[in-house]
Amino acid sequence: GPAAGVWGGLVQPGGSLTLSCTVSGLNLANYAIGWFRQAPGKEREGISCIHRNTRDTYYADSVKGRFTISRDNGKNMAYLTMNSLRVEDTAVYYCASPGVAGCTVVAGDLSAYGMDYWGKGTLVTVSS
Repeated sequence: GPAAGVWGGLVQPGGSLTLSCTVSGLNLANYAIGWFRQAPGKEREGISCIHRNTRDTYYADSVKGRFTISRDNGKNMAYLTMNSLRVEDTAVYYCASPGVAGCTVVAGDLSAYGMDYWGKGTLVTVSS
């Protein structure tokens, strides 16, 4: 599997999947970590972000209540636990870091601007 990136897969609607993330060459413990996704034919969407402090989080309305972001600074890892998956969650998922402690949310949307470090994307397919 990838040394740096996101582990994904195939899951049925209503199912769950946890994505794991590392970013090569970056000590994630020092920085905010965000998750983005891009579905076929759609714009990239910022879906979640977690501050370095591990307490402050952001979720897009499309995933709020279903997805949970977390981090393990000791392992230099971040996670996105996805529950109640829907067909419309099918997308390539990316983790990213701005290289600073906090996430940038503009007009309610997580900004990819300033996300200088990106993990490799992986396809998550929700299908029966």
